[in-house]
Amino acid sequence: MNDHTKADPTPYAEVEALLRDEFASIHSSTTVTRCVEAAHYGALEVTGYAHPSLVERIARKHLHVLALVASERG
Repeated sequence: MNDHTKADPTPYAEVEALLRDEFASIHSSTTVTRCVEAAHYGALEVTGYAHPSLVERIARKHLHVLALVASERG
């Protein structure tokens, strides 16, 4: 048995990559990942399912709000 099996990629890997590129000048990749994870769990709680397009829309809104807050703080 091989102990070095490759983990299944997250269904949101493409969403994370897209948002990392889109917000590269504003947010760290860690922040993007946290927003995608929060969007995933939020969608599950509200709708019972977290389709990647829904997770992307929610995460993008989170990232826009974080950027707005950061810009207002100066």
